[in-house]
Amino acid sequence: MHITIGIATRGRPAILAGVLRDLARQARPADRILVCHVSADDITGCEAIPGVDFITAPAGLPRQRNRILDEARGSDVVLFLDDDFLCNAQFLAVLESCFEKHPEMVVATGTVIADGANAPGYDLAEGAALLAADPGVADVFAVTEAFNGYGCNMAFRMAAVRAHDIRVDERLPLYAWYEDIDVTRRLGAHGKILRLAGARGVHLGAKAGRVPGLRLGYSQVVNPIYLAIKGSFPWSHAIPSAARHCAKNLLRSAFPEPWADRWGRFRGNVIGLWDVLRGRVTPERILDL
Repeated sequence: MHITIGIATRGRPAILAGVLRDLARQARPADRILVCHVSADDITGCEAIPGVDFITAPAGLPRQRNRILDEARGSDVVLFLDDDFLCNAQFLAVLESCFEKHPEMVVATGTVIADGANAPGYDLAEGAALLAADPGVADVFAVTEAFNGYGCNMAFRMAAVRAHDIRVDERLPLYAWYEDIDVTRRLGAHGKILRLAGARGVHLGAKAGRVPGLRLGYSQVVNPIYLAIKGSFPWSHAIPSAARHCAKNLLRSAFPEPWADRWGRFRGNVIGLWDVLRGRVTPERILDL
């Protein structure tokens, strides 16, 4: 089985370098590692790391991930990792075994043992320590069905991608809120989405390179509605998701977390709600905000 790791990156070269070096611990090495960046500054200090191929694409997570899909089209499996995700040493070995044992699986997502996305985040040393302390599971090849793949670590069976011409939706620009739900559920319509117990990792949740609060807040409202209209995200999930983020941002805007621009997010929520009420469901509008 030919496994390609694909990492889309922007503005976090030091963290990316640590993640790339950490991948050398894999008991089953990747057959290829592709890093898709936007400018040379994105990979400063990474060029000398052996076994990594660098490609470029215009800015935006969907565009960069589609570039990886194009480059790795002949692979059996493409594992997308965020540039701030650390894998346990057995991650690829478990991934390969589960794809072989479960031919119906078209999307695999690992078990995130710690997620800094909704917290201050972890640095590389903290992430490594969390992985080292993880007791693991008795059955490393156990799987459970999942609603969607999580974008920080999601693997696609490329035969299904090719057969159904699956692409990441480039109408979801920049950070592309919920692009992972959209693409994995569209792919999952042709098989199963499974979570792997033994493929474990830590999402550092680095804050550098994130979309400003106003734009993120807009996407939190408009993107779920857009995906519900499109059919990849149920209305029963889309409306509660948008409402939950609006309420959370408003309630926390008086005493926001140091890492979150809650007032900016809520302003973006309001602009998004007004657009939705006017029938203007265009995720691309964040580029004008």
